[in-house]
Amino acid sequence: MAKTKSVVVPVDGASSTRSNLAIHIATAAILGGLALGGWYLGDEFLDALEETMIVLEDSPWLELARVSLVIAVFALAWRVYLAATYRPQEPCADGELPSITVVVPAYNEGAQVQKTIQSIAASDYPAERMQILAVDDGSRDDTWLWMERAAAGLPGRVELVRLAVNSGKRAALYAGFQRARGEILVTMDSDSEVLPQTLRHLVTPMVRDHLVGAVAGNVRVLNRTKGVIPRMLDVNFTFSFDFIRASQSRINTVMTTPGALSAYRFAVVKPLLAAWLHQRFLGRPANIGEDRSLTNFVLRSGYHAHFARKAVVLTEVPLEYRGMCRMFLRWARSNVRETLVMTSFLFRRFRSTPALGARVNLFIHLFRMTAGEWLKLGAVGVILAAPDVMAINLFMGAAIGGMLPALVYVWHRRDSNFLWSFPYMLLWMVGLSWISLWALLTPHKNGWLTRGLTSDRPSQAVPVKAVETEGSGISHG
Repeated sequence: MAKTKSVVVPVDGASSTRSNLAIHIATAAILGGLALGGWYLGDEFLDALEETMIVLEDSPWLELARVSLVIAVFALAWRVYLAATYRPQEPCADGELPSITVVVPAYNEGAQVQKTIQSIAASDYPAERMQILAVDDGSRDDTWLWMERAAAGLPGRVELVRLAVNSGKRAALYAGFQRARGEILVTMDSDSEVLPQTLRHLVTPMVRDHLVGAVAGNVRVLNRTKGVIPRMLDVNFTFSFDFIRASQSRINTVMTTPGALSAYRFAVVKPLLAAWLHQRFLGRPANIGEDRSLTNFVLRSGYHAHFARKAVVLTEVPLEYRGMCRMFLRWARSNVRETLVMTSFLFRRFRSTPALGARVNLFIHLFRMTAGEWLKLGAVGVILAAPDVMAINLFMGAAIGGMLPALVYVWHRRDSNFLWSFPYMLLWMVGLSWISLWALLTPHKNGWLTRGLTSDRPSQAVPVKAVETEGSGISHG
């Protein structure tokens, strides 16, 4: 059986072994660099802004840009306040831990699925209260063999389910849910690994508060050292979770509990699963965005969705630009669909607890999803009319836009990788900003886009009937 290397990742600033001096030095470097750049390019930037105003004079984009700036400043202040006041909870003691079922759907994952299962089994969580279910969604490679190896190395702890044909991640999760015996459902991607304390931290919000129906884990990049794109995405993920989801958690409304790692109260989602499985959008099955969809189902039922900062999961991300675009496009399309779904209930009385903060967040999100895309069209006009002006605006925009993610990364990770925030912001403006606009125009497309059989993996025939192997029972005590 293959052995896995333990992955050591600092869970937050307090657990880092580096001195707080690193934070102050990095912060000073960021601010100093921006100040120096602003001083050096200040005149050029102001001239560029003036020329931009001339180009946009008497156009609807100019007034929209002014309104957008006001809303952006408010949104920034609002989110900074919420994120700064977020506090992770202390983990539950053994006697408080509920029984859980961890469902791992896999399709053409190969050897990584074994490492995923092993990381779950190695968790600091009572084995008698943990059911591990791995579901092979009709893989055409050797994923099933790696699942069998994982189960053989963990006698009685892993249950395997094999679907006869590839039915999609939502169907694979549903197959696992149907066999679940835990009080809490944990979903985890097959290309991810958890730390020993992760599951304990993940279930804690639901133990402490009976109104919490879903919890989002804290996603970081497993293959960060494999290239430039993973390094940039690691900064992006830290900002998305340690800042955005932390702020959303403060108002009990995390918008997306990620597929990489999330937990759901089984009693809450059980009556919702049939509707979730058969969800349709624009007359077609909703094949993507199953995580955002299930979050909406939980929220619409009146329950809260929280974020657990210390519930760290490391996940593999694309190494190339094309793969990253496909991943973001899939997320963006499901975002369009589920934002419309959320709008249908969030402005009504959908729960007994206050929801004003959730409505403020949704308004900001809707404005960005509509007016923000309209402004991109205006930017195209500026590029055509004055390309030199736009070039200066892009570089200054990358410097300013990359500052907050860099600061968040330094604060939580104490790592020089924060510097990738600035080239990532430039890449986003030049090479990724088209994705959300294209998603807005093509939300009906449901392709997964990123899961295929690579040439270096052996194919394997799937039997006509699904095969299921049973593991041991699970105690609810």
